[in-house]
Amino acid sequence: MTALEIKTKSALSDEVKEFLKQYKDKHGSFTYVEQIDQMMPKNSRYIVIDYNDLVSHPHTEKKFNENPDEILTAFSRAIKEILQERFPQYAAKIKDEIRARIINYPVQRSLRQINAEIINKMTSVSGMLVRSSEIKPLAKEITYKCSNNHEFHISLEKGMTVPPLYRCGSDLKCQSKEFAIQPEKSRFIDFQIGRLQELPEDLPPGQLPHYIDVTIKQDLVDNARPGDRIILTGIVRIEQESLIGARTTSGLYRLRIDANNVEFIGGRGSRISRKTQREETSPEEEKAIKSLAKLSDIYERLIDSFAPHIQGHSLIKEAILLLVVGSTQRLLQDGTKIRGDINIFLVGDPGTAKSEMLKFCARIAPRGLYTSGRGSTAAGLTAAVIHDKSGIMMLEAGAVVLGDQGLVCIDEFDKMKPEDRSALHEVMEQQSVSIAKGGIVATLNARTSILAAANPMYGKYDPFKNITENVNLPIPLLTRFDLIFVVRDIPSKEKDARIARHIINLHTPTGNDTRSLIDSNTLTKYLAYAKRIDPILTKEAEDKILEYYMKMRNVESDDMITVTPRQLEGLIRLATARARLLMKDQVEGEDADRAIFLIESMLNDAGVDVNTGKVDLGVLQGRAHSEVSKMQLFMDVLKSLEGDNKIPVEEKLFITELVKSDKFTEEEARNYLRRMLREASIYESRPGHYNRV
Repeated sequence: MTALEIKTKSALSDEVKEFLKQYKDKHGSFTYVEQIDQMMPKNSRYIVIDYNDLVSHPHTEKKFNENPDEILTAFSRAIKEILQERFPQYAAKIKDEIRARIINYPVQRSLRQINAEIINKMTSVSGMLVRSSEIKPLAKEITYKCSNNHEFHISLEKGMTVPPLYRCGSDLKCQSKEFAIQPEKSRFIDFQIGRLQELPEDLPPGQLPHYIDVTIKQDLVDNARPGDRIILTGIVRIEQESLIGARTTSGLYRLRIDANNVEFIGGRGSRISRKTQREETSPEEEKAIKSLAKLSDIYERLIDSFAPHIQGHSLIKEAILLLVVGSTQRLLQDGTKIRGDINIFLVGDPGTAKSEMLKFCARIAPRGLYTSGRGSTAAGLTAAVIHDKSGIMMLEAGAVVLGDQGLVCIDEFDKMKPEDRSALHEVMEQQSVSIAKGGIVATLNARTSILAAANPMYGKYDPFKNITENVNLPIPLLTRFDLIFVVRDIPSKEKDARIARHIINLHTPTGNDTRSLIDSNTLTKYLAYAKRIDPILTKEAEDKILEYYMKMRNVESDDMITVTPRQLEGLIRLATARARLLMKDQVEGEDADRAIFLIESMLNDAGVDVNTGKVDLGVLQGRAHSEVSKMQLFMDVLKSLEGDNKIPVEEKLFITELVKSDKFTEEEARNYLRRMLREASIYESRPGHYNRV
């Protein structure tokens, strides 16, 4: 280094030191001096520099665009010098680790704009962290000892490769070629590799999302986790691609970002806004939202503003809005969590706009992901363990983990493979993803609502079959949905005319009349704001829900419905979500009434036993009440006819007895007999005679 270079370096760090010592914020306090004073009590090794404060120092600011490494080194030196005046021992202890983190760096690029032009330049890029590796030590200074006991140092300022050693590096004329590393005299820092992928909303249509690897060092490690949306400020570096099997070194390099700082962004901030919160609302927007909430017809307007290009289906739209807002998660004293997310399942005829509603829902939700059944595997939905090229095992988060505290829309639910679908059992009730693969045992949070849509097994919904026979889904999964809607396509003159007119209107230039509707941006903001409210159940709402539940559970009555506590929790969730949507502090009686109405309409739709025409929740749990009682009767009659000696029972006698019980007609009894034979509950012991198995 020439004397001039040393001089400019110290001059630069003096300039920076002056800026740090003299800068005052608008309240007149010395921000950076205070930050440096706080370093020792907080045991921190960095201070945060707001780029906007550098405007008054154009020379320093200019350096960031020309040579960011040099100016960051100058900052480290200046901070160290100021710290030395105050806490000399602490400064000596952390002298090599002091650094400045830059926030609000103005040069923001998208991941697609990171190219060869900006190598070694500083940039700021927004994206979603999709994977992160374990933390490993990276050598900064290595001390070697040769076989003749000579020590020599190698320092690695940039990059991750150690230069090859051919002989002893000490000044003595030593020819030794054997070296041992001295860990206690070397210096290492924490190091982690992450992968940043472009945000789904920034993705140009029809393109694969771009990604870039990020190296995270020192106190930034483990700051952001997979699924976090971040703005990363850092310096673009290159590292050499190794050609497999080639002896020559490759001329190909790949880009990597050396992270300097991580800021978190909210659900859907525009690229310019850097908000730490999920979806910050400005005071003006808050005013607008509050004035909206005061309107008398706000509930109807919200429902109409949800997917206005779909005619009708207002009940489903209302349910989906409640799903987006969700209820509050309850934390009990013993650490148990009660889920607050609502799950909804739509099953119905093709062409009833199910997918459209899912797509719209994923678009307006503060944090929403859309996936389709055929293209999703269990690992893609939950989490996967992968081998990185460096041999590191990494955990890669899937859709429900990335959608944590938001919602995931799964279309074509019936087309998923059963083993992939089974991954959702835990997500929907326990709200977590447990994984034990490749030596990694972890439980990740997956507090998501799930909105699923499926087609019936035979193309169209068969009204003469129960829902479990219509949908090819395991019963435990069905019971985890709070609401199930059957969307039937029944031709009716006026409804069809209305839909047709609506569709034709969408294709005309004048379009729909959307004056009274809330636009989708405002709707997103409204829903995000509503999610913060935490309403409390009032006595009136409690009584209504309890009364309804007890009425449904009444065992004495003939038409007893086997509701489970799951439905009770579902009622409470729906009522709370409605109070949230209307921005109320309390869940009132009308909210409970509406929740009961939604559950009732589900039961009258999907929960009707087609054999008796009565509402029966057993339908959703596999066997309807009527089926169970018939089967019981069938077996009881056979048992009494068999007697203790298990004599074979003649078919004619058996059917006569069954018809006497008034539960079967003769034809029904014969059919039932055949069915029981098929199910191997009875067997033919000799021609025309039957016994229990």
